[in-house]
Amino acid sequence: MSSIDMSRSFININIAILTISDSRTLKDDSSGDLLEERIKNFGHKILDRQIIVDDVSLIKKTILNLSSNKLIDAIITTGGTGLTGRDSTPEAISEIAEKIIEGFGELFRQISFLKIGTSAIQSRALGALIKGTYVFSIPGSTSACKDAWDNILKFQLDNRYRPCNFIEIMPRLQEK
Repeated sequence: MSSIDMSRSFININIAILTISDSRTLKDDSSGDLLEERIKNFGHKILDRQIIVDDVSLIKKTILNLSSNKLIDAIITTGGTGLTGRDSTPEAISEIAEKIIEGFGELFRQISFLKIGTSAIQSRALGALIKGTYVFSIPGSTSACKDAWDNILKFQLDNRYRPCNFIEIMPRLQEK
């Protein structure tokens, strides 16, 4: 069974939050607020937080810029993962990703299914590696952000989580 190994010292990482929405502002970005609060309370640092419109070229440019910052270890995006015409986050990420972390989206949908049933099929949550930076793209609802952080990311972004986690393999992400 998986667990937290309290004999290991916690390693904090630097995270960027990117809200992708045609309607949100910093004043009403409740999903971004929830992520920021949970990430900081967990002990990680927020190095950047932005809101951009749902546009493939802008999403790609922004994520490439963030992933070029060697101080940022992970980027969490919220929004733009649905099925409507403007939802384009997965397409943008897929075009620039070196690797897709298939299990992230699969696990997120499994967790969502337990809460919202077959409606979970509409989520296109996605994990990827871009320039050695983790990118996790989750739906824009606060409930989805809570589920992703509380049930997946807080464990995988904790070096004490056993048997394995994303933190301990970070130094090897760009091996050739």
